[in-house]
Amino acid sequence: MNHDRPCHRLGRRAFIFRGSLLLTAAGLRNSQAASQAAAPVARIGLLTDAHYADIPAKGKRHYRDSLAKVRAAVAQFNEGKADFAVELGDFIDEAATVEGEIAHLKTIEAEFAKFRGTRHYVLGNHCVWSLTKDQFYSHCAAKRSPHSFDHAGFHFVILDACHRADGTAYGAKNFTWTDTDIPESQRNWLRDDLAAARRPTVIFVHQRLDITGEYAVKSAPAVRQILEQSGNVLAVFQGHHHRNDYREVGGIHYCTLMAMVEGAGPENSAAGMLEVFADGSLKLSGALRQASYTWAKGAPGTK
Repeated sequence: MNHDRPCHRLGRRAFIFRGSLLLTAAGLRNSQAASQAAAPVARIGLLTDAHYADIPAKGKRHYRDSLAKVRAAVAQFNEGKADFAVELGDFIDEAATVEGEIAHLKTIEAEFAKFRGTRHYVLGNHCVWSLTKDQFYSHCAAKRSPHSFDHAGFHFVILDACHRADGTAYGAKNFTWTDTDIPESQRNWLRDDLAAARRPTVIFVHQRLDITGEYAVKSAPAVRQILEQSGNVLAVFQGHHHRNDYREVGGIHYCTLMAMVEGAGPENSAAGMLEVFADGSLKLSGALRQASYTWAKGAPGTK
C-alpha cells in the first residue's frame, strides 16, 4: 500500500489525525469516553523534516510552506493534549549565511514554541549544515543530545547521529550527509542508560537505524544490538528518508515518518500523535500524508 499519496484536499484549518477524533472538542470527549478502559498513559506529538527556509521551492520541497504546516501541527498537538512533542530533525534548511540559518531557526522555533508542553529536538544533518551544534542549541529550546528522560513509567531516549564515521561531530559544512554515525562513546552511553533505566523505552533519532545504505547510520547494526540486548526497547521513531516506512527488526518496531516539507500547501503536510499504553502497546495516528499504525506489545505492526 502506498502511504505517500496526498489525502483529499482539506480546508486550511483542518489537520485531521487519521483514526482519531482530534478535530473538535466534542470529538475528543467522545474518544476519551469510549476508551476509558484503555486510555493511553502518554500522548506525544511527532513531526519531522520541516526543512523550513525562506527560499523558493525546489522540486517537491516547499520550504516556506513548512511554517504554516508546523503551526497547524502544533495546534493539533495542543488540542489533543499531547504531553510532549518531538521534532525528529531537519527542522531548518540552508541559507546563504550563518545569520540566515539562525533567522530560519528563530522563525520556525517561534511556531513550535506555541506548543503547550515540553519540546524535544533531534538533530538532523540540515540543522547543522552551516551552524554548529552549539549554535543550533542556543537558538531554540533543545537540550544537548544524546539525552534521556522518563514519563508516565516509560523511558525515552534522544540520539544524535550527526557525526562522521571518524567520530567528528557535524557542524559548519564539515561533512557529507551520507557519512552519518553514532560513535562508540555514544553507543556506550546508550548501553549504560538503558541498563540503568530498566523501563519500557522509546527511541528517537533522525537517520535510519533499520536499513543499510546512504540514509542509514553506519553503526546501525551495533546500535540495534544494544537495543535488542537491553530487552526494554519497544520502538524507534526516525525521519531523514522523507517517506513512510515500517520494519520490525529483532522484536523492535522501526517507524520512519513522512517529511513535512514534501508538497505544496497544508494538505501535503505530515505529522502524528503517538499514544503509549500501560501494557507497552503503541498507536500512531497519522495526519494527512503520515501513515497510521498500531502495535500490540510484542507483536508486528499493523497499518
